[in-house]
Amino acid sequence: MKIAVVGTGYVGLVSGTCFADSGNEVTCVDIDEQKIEQLNQGQIPIYEPGLSELVLRCVAQGRLHFTTNLPHSIKQADLVYLAVGTPQSEDGSADLTALKIVVDQIAPHLPDEAIVVIKSTVPVGTNEMAYQRLKELTGRECHVASNPEFLKEGAAINDFMYPDRVVVGVRTKENAEVLRELYAPFLRTEHPFLVMSPESAELTKYVANALLSTKISFINEMANICEKMNGDINDVRRGIGHDQRIGFAFLFPGCGYGGSCFPKDVRALASIARNVGVEPRIMDSVDDVNNRQKHVLIEKIETHFDGQLSGKTIAVWGLAFKPRTDDIREAPALVLIDRMLEQGAQVQVHDPEATANVRDIYGSRIKYATQPNDALEGADALAICTEWSEFRHPNFPEMRRRLNTPLVFDGRNLYDPEQMQEEGFTYHSIGRRTVSPAT
Repeated sequence: MKIAVVGTGYVGLVSGTCFADSGNEVTCVDIDEQKIEQLNQGQIPIYEPGLSELVLRCVAQGRLHFTTNLPHSIKQADLVYLAVGTPQSEDGSADLTALKIVVDQIAPHLPDEAIVVIKSTVPVGTNEMAYQRLKELTGRECHVASNPEFLKEGAAINDFMYPDRVVVGVRTKENAEVLRELYAPFLRTEHPFLVMSPESAELTKYVANALLSTKISFINEMANICEKMNGDINDVRRGIGHDQRIGFAFLFPGCGYGGSCFPKDVRALASIARNVGVEPRIMDSVDDVNNRQKHVLIEKIETHFDGQLSGKTIAVWGLAFKPRTDDIREAPALVLIDRMLEQGAQVQVHDPEATANVRDIYGSRIKYATQPNDALEGADALAICTEWSEFRHPNFPEMRRRLNTPLVFDGRNLYDPEQMQEEGFTYHSIGRRTVSPAT
């Protein structure tokens, strides 16, 4: 099939590349000339494991193209995927400005039988809006489907190639069959192809992310209770996770979730609910718990130093909101850094991929280390905000040597408290007892 993908952000670039890898002819379109030029030179603007190699292979084989020429790409397409950004508005709702502009732009060039597929995360009713707008602009019934994405940053290629399920919202069986054929190479292991109305498909994306966010906020709140009652959240997590009705997924306590999806989608679903007269008590609570959780680590640091952070040097390991990505949107590390700078602390940071993005925000106000241990040099404490694999088995004697004080605030519970005590550290984590060096 010939596919045009409008938008070369995270979702558009990954989706277009994977479609090309399965034998389709894909053209990715974007208004950002610099980004398109970079992509045509083989430079990938985001970090996602495996994406660069896949893009280069598909381009070399002539199945993947990048352009700013929207009309030319649309005229040749069997499927037009819309993957433009829908950022959060001030009231928490999704901003559909870019999507509406693209719908208007594609209308004059849309072939009669082409299917417009909305891949962006959008509120209920967006498909209907696009359908009616295209009908108005073209004077005919156009095909508009919804196909929400369920990609995890850091594992997006695998998620696309081997999906748990594919969800499509369509108005006709014929449209469903075209999309079923498109996804057939990715569903050979009998995972389901779920056909539903566009409204149900639009809701499915939000509800999925809202439920996963709820699990994270729930276990974080339970972790805070455990600390107050001398419990161990890891024991509690194991105790409930083996219940098949609950499971272990997303039950790892920490310093809060971030990224481009969970915070935005929870707030958007709350906004959708309010618009139809439903009070989103659970969603509001999930968002509130998460915002509070992002302050837990800095509060532990402030308590330890009796609120006197001025003149202290704090090392930070991990800046991205999660490992295997360079995405720092809503990252807990940024909340930590902001609070420490406000109180006069010096900050030294390391992240395997996200340093450049953080430098764009803070410039020379903080120090950047190319290696984890270099960030520890002369620091009064280490704070861990992201669970990168390279942090899991550090050289503890070297850490003690580099730090002014063997003091660790672990926002991701990477280490065993008893081991840290034996290694000579004062160790604070989430939902577990604090330990100090054995005397």
